[in-house]
Amino acid sequence: MPSGPFDIALIASGDPAECPVRDVLVHFGGKWNTLILLCLGSAPHRFGGLRRRIPHISKRMLTTTLRDLERDGFVSRHAFPTKLPGVEYRITGLGHSFLDPLYGVLVWADGHHADIRRARAGYDVKANGQARELSERQPSTHPTR
Repeated sequence: MPSGPFDIALIASGDPAECPVRDVLVHFGGKWNTLILLCLGSAPHRFGGLRRRIPHISKRMLTTTLRDLERDGFVSRHAFPTKLPGVEYRITGLGHSFLDPLYGVLVWADGHHADIRRARAGYDVKANGQARELSERQPSTHPTR
């Protein structure tokens, strides 16, 4: 199994914000980040358009995530001076460069989802059996009458 060119001890220690790998991987970990980047990767969107394309995201979460992505340079915000001010969000060059590795993870996840679900189910059966076995071995804490 390839370990890659990174020293895991260096990555795992210290301040996560100072580690380039951990600092960037947060964008893979957030479920909303990836959905927003995928939407913006296909076309610019206004706030309402993103809300319609991403079910179940709250206004607050969308706002916060867009600000985080803008802060990190993945997304740009463009305001239009119209009677009703309009704002459009676009993916930046940096954000676009992130899509290739993101697509790789998505393809991998799609191809291995059934394996992961089977592993979870097997683990849950085993864990539930062990929990039941432990509770049966424990003496009753209820006084008998």
